[in-house]
Amino acid sequence: MTTAEHLDTIDRLREKEFPPEPVRTGGSSSGPGFHLVQLARTRDFWDDDGAAGRIEEADQIGAEYGALAQAATDRWGEPQIFGLGTLRDRGFAGEEIPQPWDELGSSTDHVHLWRAGAHWIVLYVAQWACDGAYQLMAGVTVTDPP
Repeated sequence: MTTAEHLDTIDRLREKEFPPEPVRTGGSSSGPGFHLVQLARTRDFWDDDGAAGRIEEADQIGAEYGALAQAATDRWGEPQIFGLGTLRDRGFAGEEIPQPWDELGSSTDHVHLWRAGAHWIVLYVAQWACDGAYQLMAGVTVTDPP
C-alpha cells in the first residue's frame, strides 16, 4: 500500500463507529473508543526465505513508517512521541490501563500521536514476540493517553 492509501485507511477509521465490545480480526482490533489496524507486516522470523529477506522487509516497514509519520505530520502537525515503558510497568504493578493503551504497551515501546478533532491518531510498529513479524500499525482512539 502507498502512504496515501494508509492515510485513507486512517480517515476511514475516524469515521467508523466503535463497537460496544472488543473485537479482534487478523492483525486488527477494535473496542469501545478505539480501532487499531495493521497496515503492513513482515514475514515471521521462522519463514524459510532467510535472514536477508527479513532484514529487507523490516527496513521496508521502517521506511513506510517514516513516510506515513511525515505525511501525518504534514496533515496534523508535530506529533507527540509517547513512550510506553512506564505504562507497561504500571500495568504489571496492577494498575488497570484503559484500552487501547494496554494493548499498545504490550506490543511496542512508543507511539507517535497526533490530535485530530476528537480523535488521537496513533502510529507505531508492533512486534508481539522477539522472533515475530514486524507490523506497521495505525489507530484512532477517543481515550486520552493515561
